Amino acid sequence: MPQGYTHPVFPFVPPAELTTGAVGRTTVAVVGAGPVGLAVAIDLAQRGVAVTMLDDGDTTSHGSRLICMSKRTLEIFDRLGAGQQFRDKGVVWNRGRLFFGEQEVYAFDLLPEDGHAWPAFVNIQQYYVEDFLIQAAQDVAGLDLRWRNEVVGLTQQDDQVTLDIKTPAGGYRLAADYVVACDGASSTVRRTLDLPFVGRSFQDRFLITDVIMQADFPPERWFWFEPPFHDGQSALLHKQPDGVWRIDLQLDEGADPEEEIKPENVRPRIERMLGPDADFEIEWISLYTFRCRRLERFRHGRIFFAGDSAHQVSPFGARGGNGGVQDADNLAWKLAAVIQGAALESLLDSYEAERIPAADENILNSSRSTDFMTPKSPAVRDFRDAVLALAKDHGFARRMVNSGRLSLPAVLSDSPLNTSDTDEFSCKAMLGAAALDAPVQLSNGRHDWFLRTLGPDFTMLYAGDQTDIPWAHGVHHMCLGKDVLDIQGMVKDRYDLQPDTAYLFRPDQHIAARTRNPTEGWLKNALSRAQGQSG
Repeated sequence: MPQGYTHPVFPFVPPAELTTGAVGRTTVAVVGAGPVGLAVAIDLAQRGVAVTMLDDGDTTSHGSRLICMSKRTLEIFDRLGAGQQFRDKGVVWNRGRLFFGEQEVYAFDLLPEDGHAWPAFVNIQQYYVEDFLIQAAQDVAGLDLRWRNEVVGLTQQDDQVTLDIKTPAGGYRLAADYVVACDGASSTVRRTLDLPFVGRSFQDRFLITDVIMQADFPPERWFWFEPPFHDGQSALLHKQPDGVWRIDLQLDEGADPEEEIKPENVRPRIERMLGPDADFEIEWISLYTFRCRRLERFRHGRIFFAGDSAHQVSPFGARGGNGGVQDADNLAWKLAAVIQGAALESLLDSYEAERIPAADENILNSSRSTDFMTPKSPAVRDFRDAVLALAKDHGFARRMVNSGRLSLPAVLSDSPLNTSDTDEFSCKAMLGAAALDAPVQLSNGRHDWFLRTLGPDFTMLYAGDQTDIPWAHGVHHMCLGKDVLDIQGMVKDRYDLQPDTAYLFRPDQHIAARTRNPTEGWLKNALSRAQGQSG
């Protein structure tokens, strides 16, 4: 069997506040060193904001937990400087198969076209995700990582939030201009503010098991409805690094959680799936209850919620962790702009305006997946089974099958930061969408990817005859054909770049504005609106 992961232990370093007795001070306190908290902390610190990250543990997470890193998440991690490690370690996959009973219904490809730096998904255990991000965080100036620092209370004033923190060496207080709560589904920050969730909790449970084994299964997503090895239920198989395989098995509604997670009860289930002669070791067992819910608000004064502390969905579709990383991507540049005086406080309101609809989209898809996978009446089950039977030969039925609509980046089409189109565009790159990648060549001859040419602030892309744009010198701008070469024509096609077209990209690489007639006035107004002011 392959060598497993060794969890690092990060040392507890007594904060200076324990010696001085004074209330500490930071610009932003991030609570929770999971993938979402680490992403927002790294992003802020790379933008020059002083960040203190507080976590009550001293190691990476136990168990694989979230494993499916979507293309958009990988693009974000790449921008933060951790992309290569995910490429080297993770299991790449674009394809999946769906089964009904013993029969394969159909296969699908989530990224059938070429010209993207990243695949549709990379499977990798959460402890690796955290490990790679912690390594990146340790190299960023202005980011103070504090392990075994547990937030136990807080007080919010008009100009700051004061956190009460418990450590092995005693307690202290830390004042922050802003707090970002990324402390998970059982968020202490959320409970301290007594904020309820709205949404649905289901009785349905899935047994999640990681097994270590040598197997010849391809790196694909395999999902079964009513497989012969798991009567009347659903099952899922995913490959991970280090010879680890994720197996999810739906349980009966009346199943006893304490009994189901016992290894002696789990092993027979896995043997029925893999065969009695299968050689495997159980690495991790967990039980998941479906929840599709969120906070009513993601901002409460100077406190922001991101990831599972703000919203929760079922694991099928990989929408939880990936959605949380998009929260971080959305919030960090806005906080940095306000803190550094580049934008008004009103910009921060757009975090909710953009990420609550994105959360609602994930919750809707997750709820529909749950209802399709776990029919609540005989009539609904008959309809589900009829759809699956038809899907083998009919495309219309395949569109109705729902084994977890897989994570896609949110299109912020109704964002108040967008400047509405006044021209016609015919392309996949929509206003409010995350930028699409393509292969390019830089002016120095180096081949790279389009997303990497976008700066950490606003970037304007111009396609036209002008080689110098004096009125755009106040913003990072690139001329197609001069600063960046479209070596395969994919940039032109994906953005419908007719002559004299310009796009304005936000710091999080979403499209804020575009036009066929770029002028100084257009750019000024688009920048103003994208920074939270009326255009």
